[in-house]
Amino acid sequence: MLQHAGIEVKPADLDRTLEFFAILGFTVVPDPFDGGFTWLECAGTQIHLMHEDDPVVPPRAHVAVVTPQIDAALARLQEHGFEVERRREHWGEPRALAIAPGGHRIELMKAPPPRAV
Repeated sequence: MLQHAGIEVKPADLDRTLEFFAILGFTVVPDPFDGGFTWLECAGTQIHLMHEDDPVVPPRAHVAVVTPQIDAALARLQEHGFEVERRREHWGEPRALAIAPGGHRIELMKAPPPRAV
């Protein structure tokens, strides 16, 4: 089980990043450290936003988020000015790529892949 993923964000992008992840169902949870981080959580999985003046944004790396209401999530992201791109379906389920503030790639999928045997 993956408990969290960490991504670096510019402090200036923090509010828009929080808006982006709120659309996907994430809420801010207490950060046990003394600043420099914002922790988000949805259904037990966390994303740790690490505040960096010069963040590293890997060009192909991404975090994947399962969102059963993918069509509504994509529509809301677009309404809020975020870039989204529908992608080829995998295992018969829709998926898309959304770009979070600062350029992080976030894959959205309606359902996770079937369990490997």
